[in-house]
Amino acid sequence: MARKLTRQDMKEAAEKYKNWGKWGPDDEIGTLNYTSAEDIVAATRLVKKGKVISLALNFDHLGPQGAKSKYPSMGRTNPIHTMLRTGTDAYSGVLDKRGIRAADDMVVMPLQCGTQWDGLGHVFYEDHMWNGYDCREVTSAGAQKCGIEKTKNKMVGRGVLLDVARYKGVDSLEDGYGITNEDLYGTAKKQKVELKRGDYVIVRTGMMERCQKAGSWDGYPGGDAPGFGFETLDFVKETELAALASDTWGCEVRPNPVAEGENINQPWHWITIPIMGMTMGEIFELKELADDCAADKVYEFLFVAPAIPITGAVGSPVNPLAIK
Repeated sequence: MARKLTRQDMKEAAEKYKNWGKWGPDDEIGTLNYTSAEDIVAATRLVKKGKVISLALNFDHLGPQGAKSKYPSMGRTNPIHTMLRTGTDAYSGVLDKRGIRAADDMVVMPLQCGTQWDGLGHVFYEDHMWNGYDCREVTSAGAQKCGIEKTKNKMVGRGVLLDVARYKGVDSLEDGYGITNEDLYGTAKKQKVELKRGDYVIVRTGMMERCQKAGSWDGYPGGDAPGFGFETLDFVKETELAALASDTWGCEVRPNPVAEGENINQPWHWITIPIMGMTMGEIFELKELADDCAADKVYEFLFVAPAIPITGAVGSPVNPLAIK
């Protein structure tokens, strides 16, 4: 049973795992620095069969936001897609004065409503964000430091799938199961894949597939879930990964292992994003990739998943690609 976390535990973890200043006082991309140009060149050599697998949910009204959960959505909704001009407009002739028949559309959505990156301006530790920047650098005009646009030439490198659900012999890990360091290292060992500095590590719990099979997202956005235990901060530190992603709403285990009376929500986030400088991927769809990796026993691939460079944004929708 994981020990329940207190504010003192958070303070000690913040000191133990702090990467502030590691890449200089002006750094705004954190662990993405671990991926070198040589790593990217090597990752391109992993493409053997030209198969491209998307790890994104479609962005539409069928997404996971708004499903039943005790956790307040805080304004997150599924995308609202609106047509500005259509084929029926064209057919009626009302567009002919423009000299071209065409369709246009727009979308309104929270940037973290589907498959997405948590940027380094997303979570604060007390009054600070990544690298010690004042949290007030994120204003109503957006993040003046650590905006997602600072990463626009990143999120390319060697991807590694760690299929923890398959390693544990289940279709899906149970809600409330905290993934351990042994789970992660044991999965890599069983899959015969070596973890290297600068990797993009993607972890499958099976939770998303469980929801899809049930035909309901209830509980998925902010409810109980399998996910990373607090101890896996050691894994993040030791592997020197570039970024970590999973198939759950919030990556870490829920309910959070927090002591009664302590006002701490998502404690793993408190450390990984603002203290360690790790960009985090959430709501990744992993079934096709997991099945493909299980079939050919190759768990490494070229990973290409740049954020949309929305200036000052603290997160971004993404269509991550695993290319094998």
